[in-house]
Amino acid sequence: MTNSLRPNGDRRTPLPPAQQPASGVPGPRRTPQNQQNEPTASAAARTTPAAPGTRRDAFFDNAKYLAIVLVAVGHSWEPLKGDSRILEGLYTVVYAFHMPAFIIVSGYFSRSFDMRPDRLRRLITGVAVPYLVFETAYSLFRRVVDHAPGQEISLLDPWYLTWFLVALFIWRLTTPVWKTVRHPLPVALGIAMLASVCPEIGDDLDLQRVLQFLPFFVLGLSMKPEHFRLVRRRRVRILSVPVFAAALAVGWWAVPRMNTAWFYHRDSAQEMGAPWWAGPVMVLALFGCSLLLTACFFAWVPGRRMWFTALGAGTLYGYLLHGFLVKAGEYRGWFAPAALHRPLGEIFVSVLAAAAVTLLCTGPVRRVFRFVVEPRMEWAFRRDAAELARERERTGKTGTTGQTGQTGTTGQTGTTGKTGTPGEAAESGEGEQAAGGESVPEKAGA
Repeated sequence: MTNSLRPNGDRRTPLPPAQQPASGVPGPRRTPQNQQNEPTASAAARTTPAAPGTRRDAFFDNAKYLAIVLVAVGHSWEPLKGDSRILEGLYTVVYAFHMPAFIIVSGYFSRSFDMRPDRLRRLITGVAVPYLVFETAYSLFRRVVDHAPGQEISLLDPWYLTWFLVALFIWRLTTPVWKTVRHPLPVALGIAMLASVCPEIGDDLDLQRVLQFLPFFVLGLSMKPEHFRLVRRRRVRILSVPVFAAALAVGWWAVPRMNTAWFYHRDSAQEMGAPWWAGPVMVLALFGCSLLLTACFFAWVPGRRMWFTALGAGTLYGYLLHGFLVKAGEYRGWFAPAALHRPLGEIFVSVLAAAAVTLLCTGPVRRVFRFVVEPRMEWAFRRDAAELARERERTGKTGTTGQTGQTGTTGQTGTTGKTGTPGEAAESGEGEQAAGGESVPEKAGA
């Protein structure tokens, strides 16, 4: 090193006092103008809404919680509705929209699903594994509690409420297909109509339900935030009151005239003793009625944070666990007392079911059962090459930033050859840019 490259010789100009950066990252030089603008910037940061995907929307958590309460209450009405025409009419109305609402929300949050390895892993651990566990658990539960040793464990024939996990697994796997089709909803309706006239489909994987409920999932895939804002207007909320009143009247009228099994979407028209053409007609009619009532339901879902908003994140726990309570009541005769078949008894059972499913959505219950509902199974999967590359980039970014901050504060940059190499600095910058560009879609997709 010659003196021509060091005009001050061996004397170095003293560096200004170094400020301790946050988390090892060197910050910009503070000037009086910057200090004057800091309060305004802080206030703007507090009032600026978080970017999409960084926080949960209270509306959807509220909708999921209220829908799962209706699911549990509807299941508790099944042993009681035979003695009350009013209750069976109310049961019919609830069954017309509570699962469609749940499925539409599920479709809406599946819009970003693709065949990326990390999302496939979440699909397996969050849907397929819980299905295997709870399908087995419900069968064993009936064997023991109902003294039914003949109850088989059949993974191809979903029992009770586990059909939804099978359906959700299939629907999400087909999401890329529906995102490719030009008019997905008419195609899904056509498939549902064809399924309603095909008794040969059978009970394997409950494919009748999978196909007949498919239009609601595809509708959710096609929806945008403005569609939900449209049904949450004050005018829609007011109009929903007479719509619900008319639905209750029609439900009461239809009790002796209509087979409630149509709302389960579980069988073909021929299996319910109806002419084949009734299947497509009922699919379209029920889709229209369900869509109308679901819109009225969404109109009354609060959009702000409520005391139950946090429970919306645990609705899968409430869904999978409340069935054990309902089935235990059926097996042990808890619904047999005559007092429960009167109006006050029916109200008591409804409140009890709502309270039970609320408890099952809470944090302590989720922590206890997370190992079967949301298991962590990193040991079961191979690491994806792209994911490993992203981790290396993030690790390299952290190491390079920390090293640069360290050398900057000690004034040893002149003696550290590595950090001063132009080629490596450019490579580091490209890595930071790539990592920053990748993090946003990852959060949005989660």
